[in-house]
Amino acid sequence: MEFHFDLIEDKVEFFEAIDLKTLEKNINKQIEINKAIMLTVHNVSHQMHIDDKGRLFYSAVVHFKAKK
Repeated sequence: MEFHFDLIEDKVEFFEAIDLKTLEKNINKQIEINKAIMLTVHNVSHQMHIDDKGRLFYSAVVHFKAKK
C-alpha cells in the first residue's frame, strides 16, 4: 500500500457577516486554523453592501498561500 500526500499551496475562503467585528473574528479564527497546515494570508479583498431594507452586510475573500 502506498500513500501519496499533496500539500495545499493555494486556498481561497469566503466570509460574510452583519458587522465588521464578527467578520474580523471569523477571518482571524480561520487564519489560526490555516497556520496548522502551513498557509499564510496572501491577499484579502472585502466589500460592504446595503440590502433593500438599508441593512449593512460585509463580505470578504481571503487568499491563503503556502509558506515558502
